[in-house]
Amino acid sequence: MIPDDRKYTKSHEWIRIDGDEAVVGITDYAQNALGDITYVELPEVGHVVDAGEESGVIESTKAASEIYAPVSGEISDANVHLEEEPEIINRDPYDDGWIFKMRDFDEEEVEALLDAPDYSALLEREE
Repeated sequence: MIPDDRKYTKSHEWIRIDGDEAVVGITDYAQNALGDITYVELPEVGHVVDAGEESGVIESTKAASEIYAPVSGEISDANVHLEEEPEIINRDPYDDGWIFKMRDFDEEEVEALLDAPDYSALLEREE
């Protein structure tokens, strides 16, 4: 099931607004496609990114994949638990498996992303 409390990118990241921060992770579809995640390279806190900019890397037993910033803003936090337990993303990609948080993000860019029904339709087209 695709949570409807967040927005999605075509590259399978999600973003959820939590007060003045935006929480970012990868979707269940993405973690499933990657397989067992073995390493996560987190972005540097304080780094300012543009929408679509590479903001980290996930490595798995199958492949390595870039993580892209869904919107422009400043990295305000990174999930350091993933450094010791990257498999958290496999277990819980939508909550405990968040990857980084942003502040001073572009709200118009958030609104332009896919909602849950649109993301679901994208997945149907990809299958």
